[in-house]
Amino acid sequence: MYKTEINYSFGLFIAGEWLEKDKKDLVINKYTQDAFAETATTDEQDVQRAVKSAKEAYSHSFSLYERYEVLFKVAQLLRDNQEEFAKAIAKEVGKPITEARGEVERSALTLENSAEEAKRIHGEEIPVQAAPGSENRRAFTRRYPVGIVAAITPFNVPLNLVCHKVGPALAAGNSVILKPAEQTPVSSLLLTRLFEEAGLPKGRLNVLTGKGEDVGPLLTSNQEINMFTFTGSPRVGLLIREQAGLRNVSLELGNNSATIVHNDADIAQSAKLVAQKSFNNAGQVCISVQRVYVHEEVYEDFLSKVCEATEQIKLGDPLNEDTQMGPMISEEEAVRVEQWVNEAVDAGAKVVAGGAREGVFYQPTILTNVNDDMKVCRQEVFGPVVAIDTYSKEDEVISRVNDSDYGLQAGLFTNNLSFVMKAMDEIHVGGLMVNDTSGYRVDHMPYGGVKKSGTGKEGPRYAIEEMTEEKIIVLNN
Repeated sequence: MYKTEINYSFGLFIAGEWLEKDKKDLVINKYTQDAFAETATTDEQDVQRAVKSAKEAYSHSFSLYERYEVLFKVAQLLRDNQEEFAKAIAKEVGKPITEARGEVERSALTLENSAEEAKRIHGEEIPVQAAPGSENRRAFTRRYPVGIVAAITPFNVPLNLVCHKVGPALAAGNSVILKPAEQTPVSSLLLTRLFEEAGLPKGRLNVLTGKGEDVGPLLTSNQEINMFTFTGSPRVGLLIREQAGLRNVSLELGNNSATIVHNDADIAQSAKLVAQKSFNNAGQVCISVQRVYVHEEVYEDFLSKVCEATEQIKLGDPLNEDTQMGPMISEEEAVRVEQWVNEAVDAGAKVVAGGAREGVFYQPTILTNVNDDMKVCRQEVFGPVVAIDTYSKEDEVISRVNDSDYGLQAGLFTNNLSFVMKAMDEIHVGGLMVNDTSGYRVDHMPYGGVKKSGTGKEGPRYAIEEMTEEKIIVLNN
């Protein structure tokens, strides 16, 4: 039984009002395992109310500049309240407080970018007069909001990934129904209060909390929702796509990210970045480094340096300033990672760093002597585990990177321009990071994958394109 010291209690947010419910769900501090917040549980009538509210709000004008003003003000308010948000994230995710502060700052930037992009939505002239018989015609395109967007967000980046969906959706002129992850809803509900304070028109943002397996089907079965944007597992993404039918769907579904370290790379820098980007947020990041292929000529040097950097990572209470890695999202997930590592060891893998679990903590772990069919290589670990192997030829390593069901991002450390050009053309991913790991991202860049990593792009400008429809207007003079 959880100990409870409730710091936050939230109802559902529908039509600009907080709706209290008798049934509540507890939010657990992932380090102490005590409950620190409670949220309302959504039922079918709540979904219907939220859709009605979103539809009513959408029928009223919300000008480009008004969207800009609201989003920009929320960004400012977020910075003003950075510490409260950072502490909430540290508790609900288990993310170290220093990383949590970084997430708050990135979230503010995401909203700022969304605000600016609200003023840049535009079409283009199409020279239809170049077609015979159309000499007296003129044509141009315009973009219009899709209508009601259902945004379903994951536990690992509970504020910034909400901003990546809500910010562009509002900037584009849509109404939004947000369903945050049940494990980590607190920061998104605090954000909702800021939207209230900033004067967002009632009904433009509705927030429903509860278990995804219960609320998700209620959303996808409601035919008045025009688009779904989801970040999470391929299994759930596939269900959403199947249930959405012909409606718009944008999916970001994860990866088993690969990084290549070539024989001419800066080994000290590459080892430092690999250790950093394999274990931040306990490896629970879609673009976290999972597979590293190191040229055989520099393998021993790289392995020594990355192990040294990994062993210095300090685990502990996320609220402590010197903690570098906190717990995983649940003990169940830590046990799963432990099982995957043990299975790899039984098949011949060698643990050269970490490899032990204590409750919800799993040590930063490096495996060698792996093969590409082990779960720790083939599937998405989503934990603090990285598998390191060697290669000798460029074609070989490109083939091994591509031998994956996923294709979100990859990294390549090299100063060989011809290898960069070859990798750019042949590695099948949504993003290739040169002289960095797969874990590099800034929030205004286009971000999305191929294969089972999903469809569609994030980054405010690119998400707005996903969340609007293009119409051509042809004038006949």
